[in-house]
Amino acid sequence: MTTHHKNILQFIADDLGLFLHCYGEKNIQTPNIDKLASLGTKFTNAFASTASCSGSRSTIYSGLHTHENGQYGLAHGWNHFQTHDHVETLPMIFNSLGYQTGIIGKVHVGPKSAYPWEIMEESHTRDVGFNAHRAGAFFHLAKETDRPFHLTVGFRDPHRDDSRGGFGNDDEDLIQAGISVPDYKVEDVDVPFYLSDVPEVRMELVEYYKAITRMDHGVGLILDTLEKHGLTDSTLVIFVSDNGAPFLNSKTTLYDAGVRLPLIMRCPGLNGGVINPNMVSFLDILPTCLDWAGVNRNTSQPNAMTNTGKPPKRLGKSFLSIADSNDMISEEKWDQHVFGSHTFHEIQNYWPTRFLRTTRFKYHRNIAWKLDFPFGTDLYGSLSWEGIRNMEGPVFIGNRPLDRYLHRGPEELFDMDNDPEELHNLVSDKRFENILLDCRQKVERWQYLTNDPWLIKDGVSVMTSMGHQKLGMKLRDRAELESTDPSNIKGPHWAPPVDLKDGDVEGHYFAG
Repeated sequence: MTTHHKNILQFIADDLGLFLHCYGEKNIQTPNIDKLASLGTKFTNAFASTASCSGSRSTIYSGLHTHENGQYGLAHGWNHFQTHDHVETLPMIFNSLGYQTGIIGKVHVGPKSAYPWEIMEESHTRDVGFNAHRAGAFFHLAKETDRPFHLTVGFRDPHRDDSRGGFGNDDEDLIQAGISVPDYKVEDVDVPFYLSDVPEVRMELVEYYKAITRMDHGVGLILDTLEKHGLTDSTLVIFVSDNGAPFLNSKTTLYDAGVRLPLIMRCPGLNGGVINPNMVSFLDILPTCLDWAGVNRNTSQPNAMTNTGKPPKRLGKSFLSIADSNDMISEEKWDQHVFGSHTFHEIQNYWPTRFLRTTRFKYHRNIAWKLDFPFGTDLYGSLSWEGIRNMEGPVFIGNRPLDRYLHRGPEELFDMDNDPEELHNLVSDKRFENILLDCRQKVERWQYLTNDPWLIKDGVSVMTSMGHQKLGMKLRDRAELESTDPSNIKGPHWAPPVDLKDGDVEGHYFAG
């Protein structure tokens, strides 16, 4: 393979959260990922858009939030959420650039027509040696044909297995492969602040630690294979997790424990050992890959696979230019905030939320706040929840009362400097009134800019009712329709943000 090729290797670990030694979990052994971080950039303020497997992966592959790309929730089984046909995805783009594209391991997005990887070796195996073997075959083919490549390896680890407390450490695949894991003890684990310290939690964390170290071993095997093929110096390596750890208060929530995640990048030619504090979004990953490949492509034209509509414009940006910074960059040069969008996990887990995270504050807009917050089935069936729910006295999940886990208001505002656990809602605190208003307006503008059908005013979607608004229907400037005051004659009335011109919103969701 010629040296001018710009290759990309992307790792996505399943349900890892920040449980890595290099991110402060001192009792977990992750030497290979730690080494990768020491040779590259470790971002400490990287955020997924959503805390659910399929949804998060779709944002990485499309550079679009789930309410834009259509992957509103999980892809498998009766959930059957699918990415829109008109969305341009990573494999589509890199196929068109002549890259050898591939994915090994967990895929968990669909349909295949929207994600046409040239080589798709979907597998549920936890045998990390098998994944490394298939990656080696992929690298060999790319060298043989002298083509640049983009390969994603989706580790199933450390997702829960089908038992109530296991993480696949007893899988037959592992036994046959002879893969060993450390003999962690319950006294070795550190219970995170968002979980209660009960025996069942510690027992599950032991198994979780084992699965993480096993996954780390797999990363090392693949990076060794890359080196043996002579491809290290031409390959951008990115490592992320799709969402937070598979425990309550983390996965499926938009609290930081669910969406503040590892992002490690090793880029040929850039300094290593960088600890980067700047705020980046997983929607920035695809633009970064394109930047590395030397392509400036933010299409608004129909893609080559379909001709059903315009792909939405990606709002993410490449972080290559700031990757070697150990310092916070000014807001004028880099947007120090990120947005997030969650609607479903499983089909029955409907709880749409949008969030804004700045360097200090976190704002949640809980659209269906009158519903109880739903449990993911694997979390509800876990032994850790079994132990927590049967605690003596009032039940707390970490330091959060169970009632406040289940019941949340329409808006939440947290001061992350003084309340990193997101426990004290400041919405009613007059001292933060201006901050609340600013966050609310920023989220609303972003929802409008991204054609979010869950931008609700006066009890209806602003986007889907746009045609009626153009015919004279007015919406009160309030989120919900009030049964005691349903009039839409009174003001103030909803209007698009003043800094957005006609044409900024494409109308993909307009009723017609």
